[in-house]
Amino acid sequence: MGYRVFLLDITRCIGCRSCELACKSEYHLAEGQSFRRIYEVEWLTPEGLVVLYLSLACNHCEHPECFRVCPHRTYRKRRDGVVIHEAGRCDGCGRCVQACPYKAPQFDQERGKVDKCHFCYARLDAGLLPVCVEACPTGALNLEEGERGLADTVDKIPGLPDPILTGPSLRFRLSGRLKPLLNRPNILSSFL
Repeated sequence: MGYRVFLLDITRCIGCRSCELACKSEYHLAEGQSFRRIYEVEWLTPEGLVVLYLSLACNHCEHPECFRVCPHRTYRKRRDGVVIHEAGRCDGCGRCVQACPYKAPQFDQERGKVDKCHFCYARLDAGLLPVCVEACPTGALNLEEGERGLADTVDKIPGLPDPILTGPSLRFRLSGRLKPLLNRPNILSSFL
């Protein structure tokens, strides 16, 4: 089985938050807690201001910082690349929250523990898509397995940490007039 990868077609994301809300509803997340978040990103180009939306969650990294820094071995990684947080072992120290360059682990004030996106692994095991992917009305958010479907994608965009740090299972598709943005790192809004 290949590694699973979130694929976001930036040209199709409209910032509707359907993915974010589907996840929040499915997992009954507390107020202020979201495993998937939508970021509005502004790029200044010679043609003017371009506003895009990024749907981001845990990237189930090849070398996850959360896994590395947790003193209680709260994280484990499946053979398919899914990084799972076992809340029963978590003491809420927050080291993973501080270490993750993508700010994926979230501290739940009510429970005093950390939690994060787990790629809807039970749904994946049942042959279903993650709820965020299923809820996307424009088809901007997808799931790919292995290298299939990733030929015209990139793993690095301005404003996100360098993928060499953790090896995130996240790819982006930009088309047409947006491709030149990859070479223009002048982002007006900070989103992480």
